[in-house]
Amino acid sequence: MLANPDLPCLVVTRGLKVPPALAAACRRRRVPLLRTSLDTADFVGELAFLLEERLAPFVRLHGVLVDVYGLGVLIQGEAGIGKSECALELVKRGHILVADDVVEVRQKHGDVLVGSCPDALRHYLEVRGLGIIDVKLLFGVGSILSHSTIGLSVNLEAWNPEALYDRTGLHEAKTRILDVAIPLVRIPVSPGRNLAVLIEVAALNQRLRQGGTSSAEEFNKKLLARMSAGRRSQ
Repeated sequence: MLANPDLPCLVVTRGLKVPPALAAACRRRRVPLLRTSLDTADFVGELAFLLEERLAPFVRLHGVLVDVYGLGVLIQGEAGIGKSECALELVKRGHILVADDVVEVRQKHGDVLVGSCPDALRHYLEVRGLGIIDVKLLFGVGSILSHSTIGLSVNLEAWNPEALYDRTGLHEAKTRILDVAIPLVRIPVSPGRNLAVLIEVAALNQRLRQGGTSSAEEFNKKLLARMSAGRRSQ
């Protein structure tokens, strides 16, 4: 009964000797029989982790992923807008590159999005005018990271004087990846704007929000309090 042909495999843990009857039944039914030195609980934990990794919802996105102050920032935008140049500047400022051009995103338990880089592209960065550069060799092993939890999406857009951009930050925009909502910041690109600094500030501001502090809401409360006090004094 144990060697049912519908079973994908049987695993004997703790390095125990396989009973001859079980081995014969598996050979007869063509069921793979494996053995591991791990304890049963450890093996089940490792297997659950592996299955979650391999079977998690998955998508590939065009963009750049940089770990900024411990927060995974997904930078997207039209081709040629300056995503890789911005990532290069962030790396120069001490932040960590995860992926350039192609970002592999997996949805983990608890609606957590984890981004990584395809093996063939890992620690490489393409910069127009310079070509392919090896970030690991140029900036050291501390400048790259295998994966990061995505906590903020930044969309770089060509400056449009007729477009409406957020001036206060009171209304937090969202975007959805694998049906998981994450904060979105739209940054217009124009000559003279330091995009790396803006993304640094956006990452720090998002970390404050995660901790329950909103600079925009605090400013709004103080402004409303001043206006209310002014009306009472009249």
